[in-house]
Amino acid sequence: MRLVTFTHAGSTRLGRLEGDEIIDLGQSSLPATMLALLEAGPEATSSAADLDGPRVALEEARLESPIARPPKILAVGLNYADHVAEAKMETPKVPMIFNKQSTSIVGPYDSIHRPRVSHLLDYEGELAIVIGKRCRHVPKERAHEVIAGYTVSNDVSVRDWQLRVPTFTMGKSFDTHCPLGPALVTVDEIGGTPSGLSLLTTVNGEKRQQSNTKELIFDCFDLVEHLSTAFTLEPGDIISTGTCGGVGGAMSPPNWLVPGDVVRVEFEGLGAIENTVIDEPESTVVI
Repeated sequence: MRLVTFTHAGSTRLGRLEGDEIIDLGQSSLPATMLALLEAGPEATSSAADLDGPRVALEEARLESPIARPPKILAVGLNYADHVAEAKMETPKVPMIFNKQSTSIVGPYDSIHRPRVSHLLDYEGELAIVIGKRCRHVPKERAHEVIAGYTVSNDVSVRDWQLRVPTFTMGKSFDTHCPLGPALVTVDEIGGTPSGLSLLTTVNGEKRQQSNTKELIFDCFDLVEHLSTAFTLEPGDIISTGTCGGVGGAMSPPNWLVPGDVVRVEFEGLGAIENTVIDEPESTVVI
């Protein structure tokens, strides 16, 4: 099942994506938002598969981020060997965790802002886990029980802001720097495990990143176990699992994103997000 948040005819609603149509679940008995649906529990989420509703042509709707404001966005650094090598770092012995602020979320086809304070803008195509159960101390062998599904993310990074201090949060959390979508793809849709999904990131059609989730140093279940050791994971939390080699900042010379660039991140079985870079607009300034 592919659950989406979409805008059509002036309102934003919950839907189920089937081919080139969205089954509009906005008038059903389900909660009104994806986050509320996940908070209602796995049975509520599963029930969305059997409900019918009006059909909306995908081309007539705007897909939004599946979850508008996740409770937490947890991200992982240096989680593919080739990215560790290009970063000239040592392989982590435990997952390298940092936060992205929830206000960095945008939809799968929204613009990415190049901030006025830096032009060192980079992409990182990543698989994202969506948590479906409130949980703590989850052993690896049970991690699949708390995952609602998976989606595609781009851990957009402002490299100088990221690397000038030991913590990454500022350089990873600029507004618009976490495109997410296009759908929340439930676990059953990909055979129960995300191992073996191919990744392709392109910029203006040029291949920049190509890998497979089987190359993750710490896999999805490792990450759930590790994170839940310290704190409670909640429905709607996003875990962005790390990027592979091929980022622009590691090229020689570095190849930073500029306005007009189109970044596409695609995962096998999950779909693709595609975002155009623009200069940060004046409208973002609030006095």
